[in-house]
Amino acid sequence: MSPRQLFVGFSVVALGLPLLLQHWLPGAVWGLALSGPLVALGLYDLTQTRHAIRRNFPLLGRLRYLFESVRPELQQYFVESNSSGRPFSRQLRAVAYQRAKGVTDTIPFGTERDLYAVGYEWMNHSLAAVHPPEQPPRVLIGGPDCRQPYSAAVLNVSAMSYGALSRQAVLALNQGARQGGFYHNTGEGGLSPYHLEGGGDLVWQIGTGYFGCRDAEGRFAPELFAEAAAHPSVKMIEIKLSQGAKPGHGGILPASKVTPEIAQIRRVPLGQDVLSPPTHGAFRTPEQLCQFIARLRELSRGKPVGFKLCVGKRREFLALCKAMVKTNVTPDFITVDGGEGGTGAAPLEFSDVLGTPLDEALIFVHNSLVGVGLRDRIRIIASGRVVTGFDIAHKLALGADLCNSARAMMFALGCIQALKCNTNRCPTGIATQDPTLTVGLVVPDKAARVASFQRNTVRAFQELIAAAGLERPDQLRPWHILRRVSPLEVRHYGEMYEYLKPGELLGEPLPKSYARAWRAASAESFDALVEGEA
Repeated sequence: MSPRQLFVGFSVVALGLPLLLQHWLPGAVWGLALSGPLVALGLYDLTQTRHAIRRNFPLLGRLRYLFESVRPELQQYFVESNSSGRPFSRQLRAVAYQRAKGVTDTIPFGTERDLYAVGYEWMNHSLAAVHPPEQPPRVLIGGPDCRQPYSAAVLNVSAMSYGALSRQAVLALNQGARQGGFYHNTGEGGLSPYHLEGGGDLVWQIGTGYFGCRDAEGRFAPELFAEAAAHPSVKMIEIKLSQGAKPGHGGILPASKVTPEIAQIRRVPLGQDVLSPPTHGAFRTPEQLCQFIARLRELSRGKPVGFKLCVGKRREFLALCKAMVKTNVTPDFITVDGGEGGTGAAPLEFSDVLGTPLDEALIFVHNSLVGVGLRDRIRIIASGRVVTGFDIAHKLALGADLCNSARAMMFALGCIQALKCNTNRCPTGIATQDPTLTVGLVVPDKAARVASFQRNTVRAFQELIAAAGLERPDQLRPWHILRRVSPLEVRHYGEMYEYLKPGELLGEPLPKSYARAWRAASAESFDALVEGEA
């Protein structure tokens, strides 16, 4: 029995019992003075549209908002920090909620963070600060072989599949993307009607399961792909090689979430866990990946095609770079997912200890493309714990052109981090297919919040770099981000990491930190040519 049904039962008893007892206990009808307002309050919870918890849990859900009302006294200044010195999810969730709702997100009494903690990061302002532009920045994506380039926002919705998310959540994200002028990545679960219904710009992700473009044996089906890719809402195609939360593992959708509709969209059997293979079957080598990129670009009539990966063995990405140089086929973009990226279902070990963290991966991918002289043809998208305007500035300074965010967009939808994503019992109706829970998520309200969060965060980013004296995002450089590396020592990222010169990997002498991996890499194979390279 759902909480909504329990409330209906409670209402019947609360209103009927005093009337029933009135015959034996004169005055019992006055019990309605207590039960009546409670029932009325619960009925209001059931019908209001702003709070999914209260819609799904009438009366009981109000306890959460009671605690939330005293948040400043109980937790606003109790800031947990991770090893990098950045505020952890509690404070970030509060900021996302505030920006999504369009309420004040300023903090009184100044910072509560330890500015002298190792790992603390910041930007320096300028005495020659400038006014931020009125219009949000855009980034044009499309290399020399792209016939339909796309102008993207600097902050977009990262990959989250229908199936992992509810129909209402997908609709809200997509409608929010349309309202705010940013794109929505479909995730690897296929191109659903709800991605298309909202009218927002889409990046269609093609994973190892080829959901939505697979034949009966699970192989890539070019005819199905071409048909779906022709939809005007599909602006770009992303080949998912791996993701930060579970690199080398493949996607997981529990059988409890596989409805008949999802089975039809993904072209998979009903009643079984949907497990994507860990690697692709349409290509096996770096050169074949380049050929697959060219094939998808042609099948999609020239739309931008790129790939997403969590960086693992460095020689494997350098092998891709060698293949790009050899074939002269380049992706239009590369999405770099950090090992800290989130998901609804992943083994503990894969989430915690597998895959390169985003900062190191981002710098390495940027350096590699510069080193082979291809950086100007390929846009880099950073994906992984991007929540604030500083996060955007941080990633762009390290080498990205734009960012994707999943976690923050979930917060904007109303996620409370109940950590039930993989159980089909998400209380907010976001990560579940249970209709008794998804009914709590009201699409128009949440779509507006998603758009509001993105708009306010990008505005905060613009104001931040303007305070640093920069007029455009592409002026950000590694030295704009400083980090305390010891209690008495501060370095900027240009000092902490080596940055290559254009074409430096194509000649001699090779940069010492890249030489072993570069020599081990081959355009013909992902296997190492020499031993000893991680």
